[in-house]
Amino acid sequence: MKVMAKYREFREVLRKLGFDMERSQKHEIWKRKEPDGRERTIVLSHQHGKDTPKGLFHRLLKQAGISRDEFERLRKDP
Repeated sequence: MKVMAKYREFREVLRKLGFDMERSQKHEIWKRKEPDGRERTIVLSHQHGKDTPKGLFHRLLKQAGISRDEFERLRKDP
């Protein structure tokens, strides 16, 4: 299974995209209000330093509404 990013890196990118974290008991829930009034929600595991599996990584990108290239650009931006 190819690793795409660590959970920690995905959290950093979500923050840069304007998502706010709300904790639940088993998972973190990240939310962002879209310009059209809808709310975009991403559920992320509490696993901090662990790798995100390839399939899950792509599902998270789709939920966040970003491409792999945009993720890489945001990950490298300070």
